[in-house]
Amino acid sequence: MTRELKHLLIEINDCRLCEDHLPLGPRPVLQANSQARILVAGQAPGRKVHETGIPFNDASGDRLRDWMGIDKSMFYDGSKIAILPMGFCYPGTGKSGDLPPRPECAEAWREQLLKTLPKIELTLVIGQYAHKYHLGNKQKKNLTETVKSWREYWKKGLLPLPHPSPRNNIWLHKNVWFEKDVLPTLKSSVQKLI
Repeated sequence: MTRELKHLLIEINDCRLCEDHLPLGPRPVLQANSQARILVAGQAPGRKVHETGIPFNDASGDRLRDWMGIDKSMFYDGSKIAILPMGFCYPGTGKSGDLPPRPECAEAWREQLLKTLPKIELTLVIGQYAHKYHLGNKQKKNLTETVKSWREYWKKGLLPLPHPSPRNNIWLHKNVWFEKDVLPTLKSSVQKLI
């Protein structure tokens, strides 16, 4: 890990930018190493992840690791996989699930962090907030169309994914092509990169 990245991670761990908006207070949860070749760009930690301080330490993480074809020990090897959600702290719960990631986080830290990860070859872009940031005006009219067009982004080392949350079971059942078309390519690529 570079000195620049170590310093940045210390600053992030001390961050209090949106403290007044966080129901459980700040607890940045991320994983970064300058040697990582895969980036998991997610949304924001849920309550369980906030409590443990371990990224994707929940049912969503179990499904994501299954999609990637790897176990926990490989997933949490920071020299292989970086995990940078759009918001590093748990944002709280709203009427239909967790609130969106706080925007201050990406504005303050994302570009600086991405510059310290020069070896990233594949970015898993998970959920609408990560899609908006990483795909910009290249995303389609909705999440389904964006994920269906995954081959367009693949050439640039990006793979848009739905959120692996159990809340998305209906979407997965309606879009069986995702498991047949996208996941074999994802698993194969992950194996090559790690």
